[in-house]
Amino acid sequence: MKLRAENLMKSYSGRKVVKDVSLEVNQGEIVGLLGPNGAGKTTSFYMIVGLIKPNSGTIFLENQDITKYPMYKRAQNG
Repeated sequence: MKLRAENLMKSYSGRKVVKDVSLEVNQGEIVGLLGPNGAGKTTSFYMIVGLIKPNSGTIFLENQDITKYPMYKRAQNG
């Protein structure tokens, strides 16, 4: 199973806090997001798990677009 995020972007009040983040994680991999405070690590994670909606970009589980799925539905799918 593969989780993939492509070109995620999030802004608040016109200020971009995440810009063009792409990530691919295969089953069994452990991945860490590193960076300074305010770099967008938590926001990126929240978009991928479904806590907040990205302004643009796409999130896939395998080849299924789950970008608009709520968190509980993402969990049910894998």
